[in-house]
Amino acid sequence: MNVLETSKAPGAIGPYSQGYEVNGFIFTSGQIPVNPAGGTVPAGISAQAEQSCKNVGAILESAGTGFDRVFRTTCFLADMGDFAAFNEVYARYFTSKPARSCVAVKELPKGVLCEIEAIAVK
Repeated sequence: MNVLETSKAPGAIGPYSQGYEVNGFIFTSGQIPVNPAGGTVPAGISAQAEQSCKNVGAILESAGTGFDRVFRTTCFLADMGDFAAFNEVYARYFTSKPARSCVAVKELPKGVLCEIEAIAVK
């Protein structure tokens, strides 16, 4: 079991890690749209979805895998009205069309509009 950590994705804001590698499986923590370079959050669902995807990708890369090896995601939206715009960005990254759940939640950390977690194989 290996803890995943990269400076190319935002650090954990609580008592958890960016992800784990366990027996060839990669589990990312939920990635909100915080730019790791400056800690800023872009405005709007499309830009936030883009940054969340980039953050997931950085963790996958640190584990030696990529989006094409993701087989399961869970996505959280602050507003289900953003579903179509979120999907437009998501589809550019998760081209293998992994199994997915997408739910609306009352609130996300830092007041962001979306969060994505992924499970992949090495």
